[in-house]
Amino acid sequence: MIVGVYVSPPFVMKDGAHYSGMAIELWEATAKPLDLDYSYREYPTFEALIAATERGEVTAAVSNLTITKGRVERISFSQPWYDAGLRIVVAESENATFWQVIGGLERAGHLRAMAWLAFIVLIATLVLALFYRRFDSSFPRSWHEGLSESFYEVMSVATSGKVTRANALGWLGRISGGIWMVCGVAVIAYVTSSVTSVMTALTLTHQINSLADLPGRSVGVLGGSVAESYSNELRLARRSYGDIGSAIAGLVSGRVDAIVGDAPVLEYYAHTNPTPPLSVVGSIFHPDKYGFGFRHGDNLSHRITLEILALQEAGDLEGLRTKYFGNER
Repeated sequence: MIVGVYVSPPFVMKDGAHYSGMAIELWEATAKPLDLDYSYREYPTFEALIAATERGEVTAAVSNLTITKGRVERISFSQPWYDAGLRIVVAESENATFWQVIGGLERAGHLRAMAWLAFIVLIATLVLALFYRRFDSSFPRSWHEGLSESFYEVMSVATSGKVTRANALGWLGRISGGIWMVCGVAVIAYVTSSVTSVMTALTLTHQINSLADLPGRSVGVLGGSVAESYSNELRLARRSYGDIGSAIAGLVSGRVDAIVGDAPVLEYYAHTNPTPPLSVVGSIFHPDKYGFGFRHGDNLSHRITLEILALQEAGDLEGLRTKYFGNER
């Protein structure tokens, strides 16, 4: 017989031609007393695995296969062997990028004000150069040196409040220097406060802590999964991926803002892959159960169910769960 599998660590894992994981171990523990002869065949998505089971292409579907009303109408399920649900994973580092800050400044109206400040700096550079050329005999005579000296003076005042030629015109120079310093302090205060406010707003906007934060965000899901169906029901903007690795790559690259998926799968991936840093956030929602799938009318589902119940009563099923997930639920 052919047993269809979908790779989904830690329930189904693949090392070369060898399959392992909690679902594989449980299947083999239930198949052994029945003396079943089988081989594994891998499928790229949950939907492909379910469709193969429905057609009779495979005898059993082994993975973290969620039992749903829609799936029960297509295939039969064994006794549930794992209580799960959906959770959300986000990239732990959510610092705003340069272009996001620029966009935020533009939306807040600060970018236009800063453009005017840049224009004023250029005008002030030219006016100051003309002024010093007329009244300061020590000022460079060549235009490129004079403009660079004037630009340095303007930027020094704007960024640090320091006047480089305060004594050029005696008491008049000191008064004008003081005025320049006040203007420079005001400019720096404005630029700093506007950038800080925009970055703070971006940080708050990007925070995702629960299901309530997902509307308006781009969500990554596995194709054919319950998470995909549930995202459709909530009308979330979604992008489907073939496996968890591809979904994480989409999250890290910024193509999606979060990933919605089976809680144990996301938790296991985040725990075993410290790079890139990920955070599984919020509590479990849309609780569900996993079971093995069979074609309608196949008595094997009943026989496998009896074996699962026997393992459950003996404590072996809980021991298997603890092996892969520890003592915490």
